[in-house]
Amino acid sequence: MATLPKWSTPSRQVLLVKLFLDSGGFCIFGHRNCPIPEHHYEVFIEGLIDDWKAEDREQARLDWLAESKAIHSLGERRYPIRGRFSNIAKDIFFDKQPLFYLEALGMSGLKLQPFAKVKIASSYFHLYIDLGDSLKATSKNKRRKAIRYGKPLPLEVEANVTKLITLAVKDYLNH
Repeated sequence: MATLPKWSTPSRQVLLVKLFLDSGGFCIFGHRNCPIPEHHYEVFIEGLIDDWKAEDREQARLDWLAESKAIHSLGERRYPIRGRFSNIAKDIFFDKQPLFYLEALGMSGLKLQPFAKVKIASSYFHLYIDLGDSLKATSKNKRRKAIRYGKPLPLEVEANVTKLITLAVKDYLNH
């Protein structure tokens, strides 16, 4: 038993039989002695079959893309889910965002005091915040490594620095 081609679905077979019966195997549009070869049943169904094959290829490509997207998606929800933020979702989203990003620590050449370069969140502004004596509790070597190489400071000193920066950023934003 021979297998049918992929384009030959039952609904398409019914259409081909209906076209043949309506045309009698001659002109698809019912013309008597039709001189246009594209109207003849044999030529017309060849073009129709080519269209069906192209349609099947496109559907297979779209199915493959959808399957690939489903396989590789992480299932994460993005904000907003649909449309605009609701008031509650907006508050939750903005509460999770930081006020600032610490970009670097440095030493002022004028005052010989440590300072922090901070980028304000959701803006292009940078603040240079004087840290005063907040790094005095650490050794000179640890301060240098933190400034030069971005090494972490001890936890209590880090908390103190973050507190100073947060106060300075809030003061800047409130004025």
